[in-house]
Amino acid sequence: MRDDSGRTGTTSLVARGVHLAYDQRRVVHGVDLAVPTGQVTVIVGANGCGKSTLLRGLGRILRPVEGCVELDGRDLQKTRPRDVAAVLGLLPQQPVAPEGITVADLVGRGRHPHQGAFRRWSAGDADAVARALALTDTQDLVARRVEELSGGQRQRVWVAMMLAQDPRILLLDEPTTYLDIAHQVDLLDLLAELNEQRGTTVVMVLHDLNLAARYAHHLVVMAEGRVIREGAPAAVLDAACVREAFGLEARVIEDPVAGCPLVVPLGRTRVRPAVTAV
Repeated sequence: MRDDSGRTGTTSLVARGVHLAYDQRRVVHGVDLAVPTGQVTVIVGANGCGKSTLLRGLGRILRPVEGCVELDGRDLQKTRPRDVAAVLGLLPQQPVAPEGITVADLVGRGRHPHQGAFRRWSAGDADAVARALALTDTQDLVARRVEELSGGQRQRVWVAMMLAQDPRILLLDEPTTYLDIAHQVDLLDLLAELNEQRGTTVVMVLHDLNLAARYAHHLVVMAEGRVIREGAPAAVLDAACVREAFGLEARVIEDPVAGCPLVVPLGRTRVRPAVTAV
């Protein structure tokens, strides 16, 4: 496979019996997941079900206590960080920028994995940064400090840094946080275009089930630290799935625009206490 940047080959990412924990408290339990190469995968589930933790494990931020994550058949934890960063990029839920750093400097840091000890900043690096800024509509922010930006602006700048890195695999934890609905759709459209035009594998955690169903080729549904369903959204997302994962009664119909599943909430499955008249 060759994309328009001239890269060849594909990159696989596979979790094998992965258990993940914080301070001995296990959050993810025995997950097996082969991320479909060259597709958009979206992980969904209720708060606290282990979505972000799994993404951290896939991105080498969190070491499994059992099992392993493999990048192109090699244990991710035994692969040099620079080699991982050259092909895999992770945008966490709440990234922290160094104090006083400008947008231009932050986005430029996306090129660091491609620069060895003797490789200096090149015209190609400048082009990659300019393209990332243009794609995220952040060109006018380059001279500003990241700490001065609004939440939505910061989120787009972080995405620009990831795009400047130009990885084969993009992992994004709730990338639409702080964005209004127009910018949410713009960002998800951009990720879909990257996937379609460059073959970039995208894995992201989303809260909005309907956006997840619209943009995912492969949907992963989690509950209590385990994957309970995965596959094409139309094959996975039904009323029983929503009830099991979210404790929510819903009707799942066909989206009249996109043709994908559309979740219409009806109410929680738990019995509400009776209201006493005063």
